[in-house]
Amino acid sequence: MTTELRPRLPSWLKVPMPGGTIYRELKVLMRGAKLNTVCEEARCPNIGDCWERKSATFMILGDTCTRRCHYCAVTTGRPGGVDVGEPERLARTVERMGLNYCVITSVNRDDLGDGGAFIFSLCINRIRAYSPDCKVEVLIPDFAGNAWALKKLIKAKPDVLNHNLETSKRIFKKVRPKGDYKRSLELLALSKELDIDIPTKSGIMIGLGEDFEEIVETMEDLRTHGCDLLTIGQYLRPSKKHWPISKFYKPSEFDELKRIGMDMGFKHVAAGPLVRSSYHADEQHLAAKI
Repeated sequence: MTTELRPRLPSWLKVPMPGGTIYRELKVLMRGAKLNTVCEEARCPNIGDCWERKSATFMILGDTCTRRCHYCAVTTGRPGGVDVGEPERLARTVERMGLNYCVITSVNRDDLGDGGAFIFSLCINRIRAYSPDCKVEVLIPDFAGNAWALKKLIKAKPDVLNHNLETSKRIFKKVRPKGDYKRSLELLALSKELDIDIPTKSGIMIGLGEDFEEIVETMEDLRTHGCDLLTIGQYLRPSKKHWPISKFYKPSEFDELKRIGMDMGFKHVAAGPLVRSSYHADEQHLAAKI
């Protein structure tokens, strides 16, 4: 596997530095509302593109995660208390931005009994109070397998329920030591059982050490557990302290994975080097004709 800090990026992974007018305006807006975005915390390469489109993925429940996944740039440690005013500020910001589609995610909060499900629900309800036409997608942690917490969230009826599996079964525990491959699949399946009308979605990164056959097997596992929408993107190492990149997949390989996924029966597959779970999520939703 590649071990240098910054292996030479192929041309298809190079993107312009963010910095347009709308980007700067949104940054000021986020700071003023004391909101976090996964775009910044996870150092997403698409931040410039998304923010210029007035699209952002809001990260609730603080910026400190209780887990330490070896591919992730989000700060880990002991989180602070829950900010009960966050759902209101988030809803007002969504209204000010005039969003038609909103994605909400969070850090893992294993210190909370429900993993933060109640705050997710509040965010959905407050957004709909201010922006009734705005679709709300939630990208949730596994809630440590707490079915009661998931039921609480499902009652708020998000338009899409997203939970990322991230990687293949063989290397899952190596890169996600506190996660569980089976538990994540079961969460997606239970979501469908609780409300069959809520589309389920998941994402995987490739380039962590898996082979092509393992990617396909992971896709099959997701489809078997009722996953409707799928995103597949290239893993990019945040720093030398993180898991090394094993391979840069070519655009043609992503095209092949998309074809395979559609043949499996996914309603939509977004696959490409720079695809991320919430990248152009509104377009994914429309393309799936949900």
